[in-house]
Amino acid sequence: MRLKSLLVAVLVLSFIGCATTPPPPIATSGDDFEIETTVLAVYNVISGPAGRRDWDRFKDLFVPGARMIVAKSKDGEITTKVMTTDEYATQSQTYFADNGFFEQPVATRIERFGDIAHVFSTYESRHASSDEKPFVRGINSVQLVRSGAQWRIVTIFWQAEDATHPIPPRYLPAQ
Repeated sequence: MRLKSLLVAVLVLSFIGCATTPPPPIATSGDDFEIETTVLAVYNVISGPAGRRDWDRFKDLFVPGARMIVAKSKDGEITTKVMTTDEYATQSQTYFADNGFFEQPVATRIERFGDIAHVFSTYESRHASSDEKPFVRGINSVQLVRSGAQWRIVTIFWQAEDATHPIPPRYLPAQ
């Protein structure tokens, strides 16, 4: 009889424990996670103290023929500079060799349809990871395509914030 009472008590406690266990967190979809991870990998490759970057890893994140485009505003005129990933690496490596550069996303929006995705990634750039304030902020517009089992970048098109083009609140971190 004692064993039966003990067994009933254990079962009751087990059910009570199940009823009070919080539900598991909502999982991010696999594709959204992989898309965001790919974008974060670009930030990680270009960020770091003065020195070399892993340009082979950088190029592996892109499809062949991918483009990097910077939009600059000067005196009310917008100009663009279009580069291949090789051109970007060549032009950036001198700066990165002599300067620390730490860029990180502060807000991300992902839109996806089938095998294509668009990420609006608001960024902040610092010369040192410990810098209190960024020296520049802006938005990276990243287009990706599913290539086999992975997401790869087709284009990164970015513009830095300036007095004429402040980042709209909807693209900033939620307060």
